[in-house]
Amino acid sequence: MLLCVTASHKTAGFDLLERLSVHTTDIAPLIAEHDSCVRGAVVLATCNRFEAYIDMDEPVTAAGAVGVEAALTAVEAATGVAADEFDGSYRVVVGESVAEHLFAVASGLESVVVGEGEIAGQVRRALGEARKHGTSSGELERLFQRASEAQRGVKNATALGRAGRSLVRLALDLADSRVTDWAALDVLLVGTGAYAAATLAALRDRGAERITVFSPSGRGHKFATKHGLAWVDGDAYPRAAADADLIITCTTAEHHVLDAGVLRRGRADSAAEAPISLAAAGGCPIARQGPRRLVVDLGLPRNVDPDVATVSGIDLLDLETIRLHAPLEELQATDAAREIVRDAARRFVAHGERQSLAPAVVALREHVFGVLEDEISRVRARGDDGRTEQAMRHLVGRLLHTPTSRAHDLAAQGRAADYVAALGTLFGIDVAPAAPAEPAVAVDAATA
Repeated sequence: MLLCVTASHKTAGFDLLERLSVHTTDIAPLIAEHDSCVRGAVVLATCNRFEAYIDMDEPVTAAGAVGVEAALTAVEAATGVAADEFDGSYRVVVGESVAEHLFAVASGLESVVVGEGEIAGQVRRALGEARKHGTSSGELERLFQRASEAQRGVKNATALGRAGRSLVRLALDLADSRVTDWAALDVLLVGTGAYAAATLAALRDRGAERITVFSPSGRGHKFATKHGLAWVDGDAYPRAAADADLIITCTTAEHHVLDAGVLRRGRADSAAEAPISLAAAGGCPIARQGPRRLVVDLGLPRNVDPDVATVSGIDLLDLETIRLHAPLEELQATDAAREIVRDAARRFVAHGERQSLAPAVVALREHVFGVLEDEISRVRARGDDGRTEQAMRHLVGRLLHTPTSRAHDLAAQGRAADYVAALGTLFGIDVAPAAPAEPAVAVDAATA
């Protein structure tokens, strides 16, 4: 049985989601270790979402309750968010609904900006993390792979996939009102990961040219060389931050990478290098007020200490504020996308039902052919020339055709349990559950 414990911008506050975003790599292993009935776990954590997908051993009584307990216990151990704090901020999706939920998430239909593209990569990376830690399972592999297929279907068949939506672009849309010339803007990009690359692309689409990068982890030079940017090291960072017209932070750091102190040190350095004379300042020793500068914090946990808003001339735009300005869904495109998702989920469930009945069909055939072989042995003992044996085998094959076909039909209708019960009632066949499929093994490209 598949189960998902999900908290998102629709159910939880930003502060709680921020706390849930820390140490998430530890959560899936903790879930997998919680109970022997847990077959696997994948954790998806983004700036507006925390989700634990769990594959449970279905015959276990109250497997759903065990799965939720495993998730809540792991969350508390890894992030410090206790179950009573989490209560009321998450919901549980169980069984067949899990596929439709994840497919919608992967397609951007549950995002702050409906149709945004970054989530698809985050879903793929979540599965990759589970593989790396050995917490995936055959059913979770199939679930996440089909989710990526559903996302591609939405992207190729609807306007949502072609709109280039993202939180980055929404943030820049909000900044547009105060920018007269993107080409003349001094931009400081803090971060060098996948989100930084998406941010850089969005900036260049608007015509931004004067972009400098800083990496708290020391990868700024490599990123700058690859993308043709200027870069600064830690010593020059405060001055660069103070001089920038626009600062965008998008790191995965678990601490603030920008605060009021950094900006004030940078301004002090700038003033020391270029003192303003009384004459230049019109007889006033205080410099004239310059244009307001914008700090955009796209990080979760927060990259920017809210105290930057206390620095004169600085405005802060964070994820919580961006979320409030998210546009309404485009209903027609969204409806079409949701139908694609529902259809993909139905196919996923039907395939799973068919697979679940495979042991029942095998058991039926083994039972019938066992009876057949006993009868053939008796026929041979009476000196049959082979024609009776051939006829009996043909007859059994014909007789098995209908129950085999019905297995597929009933599976598609979600009635696999009825089929298994009928075999037990009519033939006394005890069907063992299907063995869980082995998860895919991630291959290191360096050794492949």
